[in-house]
Amino acid sequence: MNHDVIVLGAGLAGLSCARDLARGGTDVLVVEARHRVGGRVEQTALPDGRLVQLGGEVVGPFHTAYAGLVAELGLTLVPSFPQLPGEETWVLAGQTMVGDGYPWMSDADRASYQKAEAEFAALTVTVDPEDPWSHPDATVLDRLSVGDWLRSIGATPNVVRARDLFMLALGAESVERTSLLSDLRKEAAAGAPGFYSYDVWECQRVSEGSAMVALRTADELGPQRIRLGAPIRSVSIAPTGCTVVLGTGETLTSAAVVSAVPVGPLRDIQLTGVSTERLASLDRQRHALAAKVVFAYPDSFWETQGQNGDVFFETAVLGGTWVQQSGIISALVPPERLAAFLTTSPRVLQGELIEEMAGALGPKARTPQEVYFRRWATDPWTRGYITGWRPGDVLAVGPLHGTHEPPFYVCGSDQWVCGYMEGAVRTGRAAAAVALAHG
Repeated sequence: MNHDVIVLGAGLAGLSCARDLARGGTDVLVVEARHRVGGRVEQTALPDGRLVQLGGEVVGPFHTAYAGLVAELGLTLVPSFPQLPGEETWVLAGQTMVGDGYPWMSDADRASYQKAEAEFAALTVTVDPEDPWSHPDATVLDRLSVGDWLRSIGATPNVVRARDLFMLALGAESVERTSLLSDLRKEAAAGAPGFYSYDVWECQRVSEGSAMVALRTADELGPQRIRLGAPIRSVSIAPTGCTVVLGTGETLTSAAVVSAVPVGPLRDIQLTGVSTERLASLDRQRHALAAKVVFAYPDSFWETQGQNGDVFFETAVLGGTWVQQSGIISALVPPERLAAFLTTSPRVLQGELIEEMAGALGPKARTPQEVYFRRWATDPWTRGYITGWRPGDVLAVGPLHGTHEPPFYVCGSDQWVCGYMEGAVRTGRAAAAVALAHG
């Protein structure tokens, strides 16, 4: 065999897996289609030295696998945007408001929201995030959308609206197209007391930049273990040896293969020697399509206006924003609005999105120093952003989710539910451990 293990993909999952394999004495090669490492984490720098995150940025305290790798690499976790001063901004149909805690709600709406969140929290503790399929009501919970469930317990329309605004800001699928069981599983993994909260999920960032996690891991592996610019055509799995054929026609062989390829691009790779059940499970996974836009300003001028930079847009192309660091603000374009984003000329689009920012933050938002676009939804090696779970998907993917079929192993953010950078590192390191145990 040319190698003990070939890892497909040099994102956080593939790199963290390969690092542990190499440390375990394995001859490992990482094969990556792009001409860079990192996958959905990427960064650049402004002329003044401020780092700009173009992909994944933030994590929470329960993201222990990611935090562990960060510490091992000598990097630093620091507080992120939920600790910033000021209040949230709501750009709603017909009005713009500044204030925390859904200021556009009535007292009755707030009471309904608190009741719904309490019922959601009570359901969450009944779900095992490692095995949601064993829940006695798994089928019912999976078939229900979050929106339908909210209405079934008597939540007011503004409660449904509030949760949908939050999903749009996250670049996720609408509550009308999100499985209740998937949402419960996600929050059970977080140990959260209720609905998704920035304070739980997104309160930390790597001071040196999230892409530095991938870059340092790659440096530790060394260039001899990473092959860039090498798209994969086919993979053949067998106990007697595995074969990986690159787009150039070159053939690589190994005793085992770890796939860290996102589920969208994985469908373009001819994969043989894996069970029909495994292929069906992988094929049923989805990505929520999204794009990211970053606006760089000289400073965080919105703070002088009492705003913290968190904006929720109800009818714009943008779904929501948050602050990376001084003067740098991220925005996501959610799946429902991607058509308007992708079908507009880039020159026209930039002007339109700047106007959306000005509508939320005032006229100073019209003069950014730089605007960056990352079209993760249409990136051929990603085809998505976070994993999407529509009603019925948890049961359709089934208990094979995130498991292995040696000598074929899977890892990546798609293979877990607790944040895509944590999911990547968690499953990458777990796949390495299983592969090492199998020799």
